Amino acid sequence: MAKDDDLKAGFTGTPDEPLAGVRKAAQTATEAVRRETSAVATAAAEHPHSAATLGVLIGALAFTIGYVLGRSSVDSGRGYWR
Repeated sequence: MAKDDDLKAGFTGTPDEPLAGVRKAAQTATEAVRRETSAVATAAAEHPHSAATLGVLIGALAFTIGYVLGRSSVDSGRGYWR
């Protein structure tokens, strides 16, 4: 039978080398996104009317931009026959 020290079922400790380079930057960015997401969620919970208003305004602005870009990309054909 195998001893408990011989079994290697998976990594359960901490890495021997500290994170550096791209991994360190990715970890820092992930932590920043988590903090900001938590701050936004907290602010939305404390001010639900403001959050809803902001969401509606952003949606209306996105719809307007999409409408204008869609209308400008369609050829009207008016100048073709003149």
